[in-house]
Amino acid sequence: MDLKLSGKIAVVTGASKGIGLAITRALVAEGVHVVAGARTVPPELAGVRVVQGDLTSPEGPAQLIDAAIAEFGGLDILVNNVGGVTPRTGGFLSVTDDDWLTALTINFLAAVRTTRAAVPHLLERGAGSIVTIASVNATLPDPLVIDYSAAKAALLSFCKSLSKELGPQGIRVNTISPGPVSTGLWLGDAGVAATVGQAKGLDPDAVAKQAAGDAVTGRFTQPAEVADLVLLLAGGRAANVTGTDILIDGGMTPTL
Repeated sequence: MDLKLSGKIAVVTGASKGIGLAITRALVAEGVHVVAGARTVPPELAGVRVVQGDLTSPEGPAQLIDAAIAEFGGLDILVNNVGGVTPRTGGFLSVTDDDWLTALTINFLAAVRTTRAAVPHLLERGAGSIVTIASVNATLPDPLVIDYSAAKAALLSFCKSLSKELGPQGIRVNTISPGPVSTGLWLGDAGVAATVGQAKGLDPDAVAKQAAGDAVTGRFTQPAEVADLVLLLAGGRAANVTGTDILIDGGMTPTL
């Protein structure tokens, strides 16, 4: 199926690993010119234009978008993927103001700032697509990730509001909300499973197995499966889809 992506110009944030890396590689495979925002440049991004920077800084997002415009002269697709989570095993009272600010900055403000820098260029095109990676925790708040859940809920609200403003001008805004995904964020040495396991005296594999069991499919989502949804939402085949959040959680969410 032709997704009508070839020749388009895209920016992907948090592109060095996990979901962001999978999205970058999938877009490149479809013939998209990708500018990848990342703190590091892994071997897997060889041949991709990488802009190293800190997207949690006030100026980082604009610098990324400026680099993309300087490289390719325009912008068609923005994928807000950068994010991070720290399990709060000490409960709500252990979460400091700095913890809250960190979570809100990387999971919410980074996307707001990058979008703000990108929108004028999308408006110049008269068309475009913004796809933002949210989380199942936006609608299934979890005290273990209380600050992350709140930030992702804010992200959903922001994107829905923006879709109403930009839709009449040809720019579509959608979100994807994954459940647990097989990445280092969950399964790495300092990931969620390891952190929770250490706090509770459990083997990280047992923690991961329990989380996978919360899905009716009994497994984690693969990064490439999230990337496939990004391709669909970014491309011309979904030209009348906007203001939508797509769950990819293996049936974890029990409600309509």
